[in-house]
Amino acid sequence: MSQPVDLRSDTVTRPTAAMRRAMAEAEVGDDVYGEDPTVRRLEEQAAEWTGQPAALFVPTGTMGNQCAIHLQASPGADVLVERESHVYLYELGAMAALSGATPRALDGERGRLTPGAVSAAVSPDLYYMAPTRLLVLENTHNHAGGVVVGAEHQNALIDEARRHRLAVHLDGARVFHAAAASGRPLPDFTSRVDTVMFCLSKGLGAPLGSMLCGSVELMREARVIRKRFGGGMRQAGIVAAAGLYALEHHVERLADDHRRARKLAEAVAELDPFELDPAAVETNILIADVRPGYDAGALLASLRESGLVAGPMGPGRIRFVTHLEIDDEALERAIATLRRVSRDAGPPVT
Repeated sequence: MSQPVDLRSDTVTRPTAAMRRAMAEAEVGDDVYGEDPTVRRLEEQAAEWTGQPAALFVPTGTMGNQCAIHLQASPGADVLVERESHVYLYELGAMAALSGATPRALDGERGRLTPGAVSAAVSPDLYYMAPTRLLVLENTHNHAGGVVVGAEHQNALIDEARRHRLAVHLDGARVFHAAAASGRPLPDFTSRVDTVMFCLSKGLGAPLGSMLCGSVELMREARVIRKRFGGGMRQAGIVAAAGLYALEHHVERLADDHRRARKLAEAVAELDPFELDPAAVETNILIADVRPGYDAGALLASLRESGLVAGPMGPGRIRFVTHLEIDDEALERAIATLRRVSRDAGPPVT
């Protein structure tokens, strides 16, 4: 029996043979002492890619986001976030638990905030109101289906934040996808924010790790916060080498993930159990609504039994994510499985 096609997330990828060789051969040292040369090279490369002065290697994207929030939002302060953003939905209230900051959730349109919404949410300068200190953006926006917040739109949000003297952090877990889909250089999305985090372990295919980038001073402070949060690593060059390999070899191929996601979306849109506009699929994530009368849980179970693993994305929604391990042959198998399971599901229950 062939291997299941796993479309739950782009975090399920395994290191390629060449990446494993790079990891095995990595020059290492104790990174807590600042002595790992491979980590240093990765941090230099990340800073160069993003157009930021400095970078810090962290174990996870959540740690990178939370280090940035801890640095830029004082205890008791408000942090402006989009209501379906990762830092709000999927980081376990960490900004409150670790930094004493309060998220103020704003409604966006498919993950995109407006400058007006940002401006209206900033607290007035009154001593008895929590001060607003930080705006957190997300690009691409996961929960909205991998949509790209265009560089011009993001810049308008940054400009509005500056008018209110807010710091800006970009959760750029998949920001390389935003650059690839828009045809814009990565610094168009990453150079104007105060801090940016991007993941090596999602579309870029490394086994773990993320990068936090910003000014030299902020990254010096972030190194202290990383240690306090338990993220100090020793011979981390073994995994940093995977990140270096990913930056050197896995960026240009992101367009293949987008192409395959669009083809998958066109197939899903034709199937009775699902409702999806293929034109809304911009990168490597597609989220399909399950039509009334069909059971999303039963569909997921049937797909898994048939060799296709997808993920739930809230009530009545299923997520599919293309990635490094999904080639054209795997995509065709996934489409064939979707068609077969959809046919066997029968008409909706009314």
